[in-house]
Amino acid sequence: MKTFEEFMTKIELAKKEGGVDLSITEDLSLAVMNLISLEEHFFFTSMKTGKDEYLDTSDEIRKMRKELLIKLIPNHEGETWCASKHLLSTTMRFIEVGNKLHSEGKKKEAKEMFNDAYKIYSIFWALKIKLVNVKQINKISKDTNRLEDLVAKLADCCKE
Repeated sequence: MKTFEEFMTKIELAKKEGGVDLSITEDLSLAVMNLISLEEHFFFTSMKTGKDEYLDTSDEIRKMRKELLIKLIPNHEGETWCASKHLLSTTMRFIEVGNKLHSEGKKKEAKEMFNDAYKIYSIFWALKIKLVNVKQINKISKDTNRLEDLVAKLADCCKE
């Protein structure tokens, strides 16, 4: 991917010029993941209890999630918005399953879930920074090692 090499060059240049702060954006992406999870929990609570007020709470959380997602993906086109939401949601679920497996002592299975979470999160970042578009996700998902390298490079240049 020519674009990948060009982007890596930009990252290296930014690091030499004092770095970039991606910690806020990363924290925001994690917040969106948790809001998606809360939407789901309030939905299931409503269905299990028969109380519609949980759906109202879910709707309030959804509004907040949408506002934050706009900050993450301000100039989206086509399916980028929905793909980003689903990539973040999938990442969160893989992390949660990995945490449960790890707490049960199933470290090998947990590691597989954590690896999958990181791969999906890497695809989200590639989409967010417009390294790829939605149509390219199938192609690049086969080469996620390069995307994982990208996320590692981004993390390397973060400032706290």
